[in-house]
Amino acid sequence: MPTMIYILDDEKEIRKALRVILEDENYVVEDFANGKSLLKAVSKERPSLVLLDVWVGKEDGLNILDECKKLYPTLPVVMISGHGTIELAVNATKKGAIDFLEKPLSIEKVIQTIERSLQKTKDFSLPEFELEVDEILGDSKEIQHVKFSISQATLTNAPVFIYGENGSGKKLTSKTIYLNSKRQKLPYIEFNCAAIAEDLIEQELFGYEKNSPTNGKEEKIGKLEEANFGTLFLDDISDLSISTQSKLLKVLQEGKLQRLGGGKWIELDLRIIVASNVDILESIKDGKFREDLYYFLNIIPIHIPPLRERIQDIPKIVEFYLLKTIADNGLKPKSMDRDALDVLNHHFWPGNVRELRNIVERLTILVPSDTITGKDVKEALHGFKKANDMVARGDLKHAKEEFEKQYIIRTLQICEGNVTRTSKALGIERTHLYRKLKSLNISVEQLNEG
Repeated sequence: MPTMIYILDDEKEIRKALRVILEDENYVVEDFANGKSLLKAVSKERPSLVLLDVWVGKEDGLNILDECKKLYPTLPVVMISGHGTIELAVNATKKGAIDFLEKPLSIEKVIQTIERSLQKTKDFSLPEFELEVDEILGDSKEIQHVKFSISQATLTNAPVFIYGENGSGKKLTSKTIYLNSKRQKLPYIEFNCAAIAEDLIEQELFGYEKNSPTNGKEEKIGKLEEANFGTLFLDDISDLSISTQSKLLKVLQEGKLQRLGGGKWIELDLRIIVASNVDILESIKDGKFREDLYYFLNIIPIHIPPLRERIQDIPKIVEFYLLKTIADNGLKPKSMDRDALDVLNHHFWPGNVRELRNIVERLTILVPSDTITGKDVKEALHGFKKANDMVARGDLKHAKEEFEKQYIIRTLQICEGNVTRTSKALGIERTHLYRKLKSLNISVEQLNEG
């Protein structure tokens, strides 16, 4: 596979000179005069490395670096500056830049820096580790890093904070930590903080006493107490209100809780794992997430890479779900041809592994022939707005929301408007789906009428 290098600089002569130098070294080169055109290209294809000027006209290169890293967290980016300072280099490094070049550029220095930066990604190695239970599909270095982090997390009882986009595998990562930990035979409780109405969250987490103001007749054991001595996984923790976050932090710090309306203290000994698909640091900055809770939970951070960043894992994931769907539904054997895999490899996958799984299941069930072709895959993907076109406009949040809306609508149509079947197909709870339908302004009745 050729080594693709993108160059962003507003000075045409510098772009031209760098292109000549790098093409002489057998690199494939694309150059851009503004951030918009670079981000459009990056959203469609991941380069091997980006050379990025600190100032591109009036555009701040550090902001462009942020956008590149949102798309591909491990993409190597080398910053270029005509007036470099130590502070600038430090800021660029903090934001994920792998190296820094100063103008006027030395041919030898440019080549050495690129070779060194590319070698860093190739030389990435981990100590030997082993997971007794491992259902995470893929052998890429990105997913190996995740598995190594899991192996380290299983050695302790420290809190774990899992970060990743929707459908990337946060829930599976949590379950894998639990199944390989010393608490594997003790309770494992999952709780989605986004799936329950805000006024019921505290009842679900903390429970309540019989004859309490919260609920008059029966007592309720909350999820924290239910997970006692075992592991509690809180998904979408960023959806908790600030008030609930404060109470949760107090319980976790003190290791004990009182049910709502109760006076008795209950000692707690549990492992807490949480997950979020939003930028928690931004949420802290916006006053939506408590900084002290973040520091308490962020002892072992695990970042799940998006599927577009580990496309080499796609064939293995496809094979697994293809065979599973055939076995689960008693279907005759099927295979995917090279063109079909090629189409899958070039899709942006904003829905990540969950989206790929659903596509494979749909193709396996609906394609009548023994071989799934590239045409079949394109037709299966038809009807969803192209996420890369939306990302190219520089609005990744809108792209994800729009994709999610189109994906839910399409799945509802396939399930003939049946919300229960749709929630199972999407892998989310029905109450969570109802909340999504409301927030995305999707009417099941209108779909049925259509």
